[in-house]
This record gives sequence, C-alpha cells and structure tokens, in this order.
Amino acid sequence: MTTPVSRRINSIKHIIIVCSGKGGVGKSSVATQLALSLHASAPNVHVGLLDVDLTGPSLPRMLGLDGHGIHQSSDGWVPVYADAHGQSVPRLACMSIGFLLKNRGDSVVWRGPKKNAMIRQFLSDVRWGELDYLIIDTPPGTSDEHLSLLEHLAPVHSRLSAVIVTTPQAVALLDAIKCLSFTPAVGLPVLGVIENMSGYVCPCCGEVSNVFSTGGGEEMAKREGLPFLGRMPLDPELVTLLDAAEPPGETGGGQERKSFEVIERYQKTTSAKLFAAIVAKVADTIGAVQVAELGIQTR
Repeated sequence: MTTPVSRRINSIKHIIIVCSGKGGVGKSSVATQLALSLHASAPNVHVGLLDVDLTGPSLPRMLGLDGHGIHQSSDGWVPVYADAHGQSVPRLACMSIGFLLKNRGDSVVWRGPKKNAMIRQFLSDVRWGELDYLIIDTPPGTSDEHLSLLEHLAPVHSRLSAVIVTTPQAVALLDAIKCLSFTPAVGLPVLGVIENMSGYVCPCCGEVSNVFSTGGGEEMAKREGLPFLGRMPLDPELVTLLDAAEPPGETGGGQERKSFEVIERYQKTTSAKLFAAIVAKVADTIGAVQVAELGIQTR
C-alpha cells in the first residue's frame, strides 16, 4: 500500500531505530555518533538523523545546530544540514522538534495523537532525498513514539532494524531486556547491542580504565542470541565536544560553522576511533538482516 510516508522515504535504503530500555544511558549520544561515523565512513554516504524524542530533543545541541530554523520549500520541509559549510555537497541531514520551538527552553506537553501526527509529518513532509541511512533517535522505553514510527514505516518494514543501547549496570540491563522483548512482538529485527559508558577514557593519555562495571551488555547479548556491536567508554573529550556546541548569540559570532566544526573535531576523539569498529559491524550486519526479512516476507 502506497502512503505519503512510503512515497517520501522510498529512496532511503536503511532505517536504524536507536532504542534503550531506560533514560540516562547515552542513547542520543550513541545515535549522534552513529550518524557522524557513518557520514565519515565514505565520501559518498548520505545520512539522515531524525530526533523523535519529542519532549526531550537534544540532537540540535549536540551537533551545534541549536537556533537553526526549518525552511519550507515547494517539496516540503528542508532538513538542517550539519555539514552545510563544508567543501562538498551536504550529506548529513537533521530534523528535530527542537528546530520548531520558539525558545529552546519551551516544554512540549502533548498527548499521544499529537505526537503521532508530528512523527508522521517528520516522515512524510521532510525532504529527505536519497539517503543510505536514516538514524532515528527515540525516547527511552517503548511508548507511543515507537508504535507510531512502526505504524507509519510499515510499508518499508524490510528496511527497518534497531540498535539497543544499555549501560553495564544491572538496573539498566533489566530495562534493556524489556526493550528487547518489544522488538520481536512488533517484528523489528535487532542489529545488536551497544554497551555504553563502559569504562573511562583518561583525558591525558587516552587509556581506557574499567572504573565501573563492564561486560553486562555483552553478556546480555550472548544470552539473548544477539550480536554484540561493541562497548563505548565514558570519554571526557566527547562530553566536552557535544556540550560545547553553543547556540547563536552565546559565542560572539562564527556560529554558522559550529556544526561543521563538531563533525571535524569528533573524528579526532578517542570515541570516534572506537565507534568506527561498531559502524563496521553495523554495516556488515544490516545487509544480512534485511535479506532475511525479505525472505520472510516473500514466503
């Protein structure tokens, strides 16, 4: 069945939904790093980053795009490009409710139907163009936003997959298992598990130390029969980079290049080097998952 959403996103090859069982596990930073690392993986890879955490949008701030607005064209909303001030064609398109708020401190107090309408508009009205990957950052848990996404993306279900983010602590793992039980219930294939905040990167020498517990996410992945994509430590350099992306008016000029500087500086961090291995596993896994999904649907 053809829908406005399916017509718009028909030119998107892979859609990856980033999920977590609870808040505070660094899901948005993982989604951001996934988009940045895929963008850097090849000069011809086009990536979209969609923020459907409607009540807590954080991607504009992380990418240095706070304060940017959305422009309307004859073909729909034009996404904000994080690499628009580079030397080549922009390849990292971003969309978030944060771009539509008059003040970035405004709260979004919406019931389910209005959230559902906003998500549908993000998918059907944004001029995404041809993308190799669309990364979708979702709220914690399994809520209206997840169900709305899967409902609107049903016509392209074979292109969907999920990445589960957890921390190694027992409480986070319990909630991650609940998130995992949601994915088979809705027929959403899981690419694998990322164990975030596992260890600590020394800001002086770059060595990773296991200050806190580690290995919980990997153990859960083995137990559930899922690929373990890798672990990411706490990296002060990454935290400083994503937190330092001030909105216009706070830096005294030069904001038009801030987002592009974030992309360039990220590639020099320890986290970027570690995440490159995760992206390689995602790229290897996603093809096999989608082939399997197509096989199931044609039976």
